[in-house]
Amino acid sequence: MKLIEILYSIAAIVMIIFSSGCREETDYYSLEDFEQVPKIDAHFHYNSTDTRYLEFADSLNMWFVSPNVDAGRSIDEQFNIASMIKEEFGDRFFYLGTFPVDKFGEPGFADETIERIEIAVKSGASGIKLWKNIGMELKDQYGNYVMIDHPAFHPVFEYMQENSIPVLGHLGEPLNCWLPLEEMTLGNDRRYFENNPQYHMFLHPDAPSYEDQINARDRVLAKYPRLPFSGAHLASLEWSVDELTKRMDRYPNLSVDLSARIGHLQHQSLSDHQKVRDFLIKYQDRIMYGSDMSVSDRSTNYRQTTESLHRRWLDDWIYLATDSAISVSDLDGQEVAGLQLPAAVIDKIYYRNAGKFFKDRNL
Repeated sequence: MKLIEILYSIAAIVMIIFSSGCREETDYYSLEDFEQVPKIDAHFHYNSTDTRYLEFADSLNMWFVSPNVDAGRSIDEQFNIASMIKEEFGDRFFYLGTFPVDKFGEPGFADETIERIEIAVKSGASGIKLWKNIGMELKDQYGNYVMIDHPAFHPVFEYMQENSIPVLGHLGEPLNCWLPLEEMTLGNDRRYFENNPQYHMFLHPDAPSYEDQINARDRVLAKYPRLPFSGAHLASLEWSVDELTKRMDRYPNLSVDLSARIGHLQHQSLSDHQKVRDFLIKYQDRIMYGSDMSVSDRSTNYRQTTESLHRRWLDDWIYLATDSAISVSDLDGQEVAGLQLPAAVIDKIYYRNAGKFFKDRNL
């Protein structure tokens, strides 16, 4: 490890420990604190060999956890990019491996999957990402949809549980996915599913239901209670903090990230601001900040891309850390009051919980 990387890590650790130890529940951050506070975007897709974006984030005290996914660019290409960046930037960049399911049903599928997971972790991956094609696209030899609790995955989960390998699971989609476009609660969901009709389950009534997706995931959580599991995108229960509360209480091994679902919290806080705030405070040790934004080799306009990243990070910070009102375009421009979470809670959601979940001493 380069000396400068060691110094970065030590400085960040000292900052977070010192500040957390001195804060009271009445201490809050302001917009001006954004750049000084150590932060981790624990769900950011870094699929570019251009490391300027990482340098830009680092200038804002923002580090990344970048999950590979079984979609788009090949898994091997994603893995190679992440490994290269990890080698160069060390403890300012973290990534998650994944595995393909194209050989599902063939002899040796579980063994090959476990071998790929083992290689990823030994090569520096901080965990494994599960992709939504399991439950939404993958079918067996009889044409039946394969859910995440299928027995073929049991050896894989047993291996990850026994080896305490953190899992980030994007299973299912937001409830809006099963509604017609005009009934969806957020503009970004309407745009996404209009542009990706293959994932708009309202158009595919033969596919597993929303409840099927959630129940299959819940059965995995129940079967593997020692598996460190983070539900991506508020565990696809983004529409109701009450439903999230039920799962958080039922499954102590469940954490969640906020990636691409803060708008759903904002939608709920329009009608019950205090309930949303209370939820985040109650489960402050099991929630991680994430944006689900990405950069790739197609991100050719560096300035435009960094401005977009900065704007999203600032908007999320304003809503979570301050009491300022923010106009939410995905809610037709409605103004939503910030939650003003205590600084100690912000430190956990934005930094400390990622280190705890991914078991990395440098976070």
